[in-house]
Formats: sequence, structure tokens, C-alpha cells
Amino acid sequence: MGQLEGKVAVITGSTRGLGLAIAQAYAREGASVVLTGRTEADLQSIVADMQQQGKRATSIVADVGQLSEVLAIADHALQTFGAIDIWVNNAGYGGVYGPTAAIAPEDFEQVLHTNIFGTYYGSLVAVDYFLTQKHKGKIINILGRGDRSPAPYQIAYGSSKSWVRAFTLALAQEQKKSGIGIYAINPGLMDTDLLRKVEVVRGYEGQLKRFGTIIRMWANPPEVPAERVVWLASRATDGKTGLEIQVLGTKEIVSGAFAELMRRLRRQPLADKSPRITLTAPHSLP
Repeated sequence: MGQLEGKVAVITGSTRGLGLAIAQAYAREGASVVLTGRTEADLQSIVADMQQQGKRATSIVADVGQLSEVLAIADHALQTFGAIDIWVNNAGYGGVYGPTAAIAPEDFEQVLHTNIFGTYYGSLVAVDYFLTQKHKGKIINILGRGDRSPAPYQIAYGSSKSWVRAFTLALAQEQKKSGIGIYAINPGLMDTDLLRKVEVVRGYEGQLKRFGTIIRMWANPPEVPAERVVWLASRATDGKTGLEIQVLGTKEIVSGAFAELMRRLRRQPLADKSPRITLTAPHSLP
């Protein structure tokens, strides 16, 4: 029997990267999974594949930055599987790399729309359901770079993750007596499209020259942090609300750097992990 047998889990932003890895890991552990995203074709293809493997899966197209659409996710989960036990707010948008003054306000706002409001609405809807049904479910929110320290040239993303961390830990304190488990996890660097496909303000691409080395040293496949998200959703964390997990710790940083040093000393081929950069013109106010 899997760790999540009989549970129903909603995972937002689950057509690729960490979200997809979480959905697959949850389904493997026996959960019925509800996938969300903005592209219906991608969702249908993933669900069809999971169902062929004997997994219980469904999907719904949704923009998590709209409360009405997040409510629709919950309705779909309840109509399909009859309950919600786990809600993972994973949907995220990295935004444009560059100085804030050179980034179009609408691009900055899109990051906040998805990362902040998506997390807020998902948490709000899940808490409301758990309280109404007197159900001790679990909410897992995804952190990222900037959650604990400033992230220059990624201010929209970094500040959004700082907000998510503060929001999640405060919400856990608010709901401590309710029995709802509320957790935050920083998955660390992951070798996904969010990391490998970067839109950069023209003139600042040079700052990413060494990023391929950083990815090679410290970026995990998304399946690695997904296993920690399975653990957070399991019985192992019952009664332990407010947990904050860091996947990339000091041990992993040291071992990754050492492995890179050994590759270079032994003159081994170095895998090209350089991000694919799309340049955008600097924006200026009227």
C-alpha cells in the first residue's frame, strides 16, 4: 500500500517540471490526483497516460490567479473524487531576468498574479473546505530563490517567494488548533524549463554566463524534491504543522561543488547546462 493510498490531491501547475513530478509521485503512492494548468492538450495527454498506467487522475484548465477558477478546481475535485485531502500550490512564473526599472510592469504583475495570488487563493479555498468539512487536510506551498534573502534582478520572483514563506508560516500558526497541516518547501535548484529557459533584459545576459555551471553543480531533477513533497503529505507529518523544508542544504552545496571540481581535475566532459536565453528590450515608463 502506498503512502498516500485513498487520498485525493490537487496539484496546481502540474503539466511540467516539479508539479508534474509531484503528481506522478502522488499517483504512484496511491493518491487520486487533480492536475491543473493552462493548456488543455497537455493536461489531457498527461492524464490519459496516467490512466493507462492504472492511476486515478483528472484535470482542469485553470488560471490560479483567478479566485473563481480556483473554486472551480475544488468543485471539479469534489465532483470527480468526492473529497480533497491534499492541496499543493505549485503553479509559478519566473518572470524576466533584469533590473526592475527595465522590466515592463505587466511582466512584474504576472509574477505576482501567479505566485502570490495563486498561493493565496489555493490556500484560502483549501482552508475553507477543510474547516467546513471538519477535515484535517494538508496544504503545501512551494518556495524558491529569494524566500529568505534579496534576489537582485529577480525581484518579482524573489519577493513573491518571500511573501509565500511569510504567508504560509503565519497561516500555519493561525490554523494550528484546527488540525490542518500547512507546510512550506523550497525545492532548491531544479533542472526544469523554469531554470533552463530564461527571458532576459538585453544587456544583462552576461550575468548568466556561469549559470550553466551552477545548474550542473546544484540542480536536481524535479523527482528529487517531489519525494520530499510526498513525505510532507504523508502520515509522517501528522500533527506537525508549520514545517519548512529546504531541499538544497549545506551538505548538498558542498558535495555538488566537490563533484564539479573533480570533473574538472579529471578533465571529464562537462555537460552543457547553459540556459536558453530570450532577449527582451528594456522597458521605460512613458
